[in-house]
Amino acid sequence: MQGFVSASDNGVTVVLDTNITNELFEEGIEREIVSKIQTMRKEAGFEVTDRIVIYYNAEGNAKAVIAKNADKIKEGVLADNIVETENLCCYIKEWDIAGEKVNIGVEKA
Repeated sequence: MQGFVSASDNGVTVVLDTNITNELFEEGIEREIVSKIQTMRKEAGFEVTDRIVIYYNAEGNAKAVIAKNADKIKEGVLADNIVETENLCCYIKEWDIAGEKVNIGVEKA
């Protein structure tokens, strides 16, 4: 059946629903953004306990997910603030997140 995958072994069958809901899609984008920011923290030489400020420029789904989940993202990366801006500063990288260009900048708070 389309949208499901199954496997059987020793009389046990497992069926997985492979349909991606909008909620799962957004959660995936959020987790990817947190992962990218954590990578940037490490590359920028920040200490694990350093508080940061995040600057971003995004469009489409990525922009909507950041706006909707800003508090969760901030909590996940020890950020005091997350700011949408065209003028990024500090340590900056461009990422491809879910097929969309997202520019992120991080600095110590």
